[in-house]
Amino acid sequence: MAEELGERTEAPSGRKLGQARSKGQVAKSQDLGAAISLVGGLILLMVFGASVFRAMGLVMSRTLESDPADLIDVSAIEPALVWSLGQGAMAAAPIFLIVVLVAAFSQYVQVGWLWTLEPVKPKLSSLNPISGIKRVFGKRGLVKSGSGIAKMGVVALVAWLVMARQLRRLAALPAMEAAAALKTIMMLVAELAAWLLAVLVVIALIDWVYHRWQHKADLKMTKQEVKDERRMMDGSPEVKKRRMRMAMDIAMHRVQQAVPKADVVVTNPTHFAVALKYDPKMMRAPRVLAKGVDFMAMRIRHVAMATHVQIVERPPLARALYWGTEVGQEVSPEHYEAVAEVLAFVYRLKEKKVA
Repeated sequence: MAEELGERTEAPSGRKLGQARSKGQVAKSQDLGAAISLVGGLILLMVFGASVFRAMGLVMSRTLESDPADLIDVSAIEPALVWSLGQGAMAAAPIFLIVVLVAAFSQYVQVGWLWTLEPVKPKLSSLNPISGIKRVFGKRGLVKSGSGIAKMGVVALVAWLVMARQLRRLAALPAMEAAAALKTIMMLVAELAAWLLAVLVVIALIDWVYHRWQHKADLKMTKQEVKDERRMMDGSPEVKKRRMRMAMDIAMHRVQQAVPKADVVVTNPTHFAVALKYDPKMMRAPRVLAKGVDFMAMRIRHVAMATHVQIVERPPLARALYWGTEVGQEVSPEHYEAVAEVLAFVYRLKEKKVA
């Protein structure tokens, strides 16, 4: 029934996933990227925060300690401004560079290396107001809006629970000295940031899993699409038959050319056939010129009989040579003794015929 209705019930093929990826259609969560960036920002604040504050303090103290008359002199303002900007740039450069790397890493973790301009190309469908309304008020738009509200609700709830535990400390702030109050506020902010960050990471992971599921669901295929794709990849039955016929013709031609040059054909006797040749001047060991099974083995035997190449029945050796040695390769050392016995037998037969 699903097939008749054209329902998308089949998992997307690798080809369809690859086509979607080339167009920039990948499973990506903005929340996960933001969470990774927030974690990176917190680490950067812990590592470089002191140096940034020192640079800002140095700029501020030098500005406040400067002679007021210099602030009026244009020639004195320029070097002071250049120095201030240089101090700020040196303090912010490492942070800016690492933020860019963290942002790139957050994207790489989700989709790997991907470079495409397809998503930014202008599309006329994007200008269609009806399509825009459907995107906003459609099922997916409502789910996105609902999930956004739910995320905000969870974050607000966690923030309220954390702050509710610290009401006594907050109420005691007016009675504290400035340094103690500032320290307490910083500790409260750090605790709140840690809890919120943990919640955001969990939400981001859930959102990432959802987007991966949604991406595959969007790319699901109908049974007919799967059949069409398989037919396109494999070719029509007529094309497959033509390919098989061409491959068989090529193999037959090779057998017709190679077997007459062989010294012996080792057979199973009917299922396997391997043509061997040994030239002490040119080869270190006997070499397989042709091999075949069933119909091809029969063809090798027919060519051998037609060209007076000796056929020797050695079933275990024929099977071992067929499975263990490719055409054009020399036989492996473990078969040297058995092959040598066969060749010696063939050479003795030839000597008797000559005599």
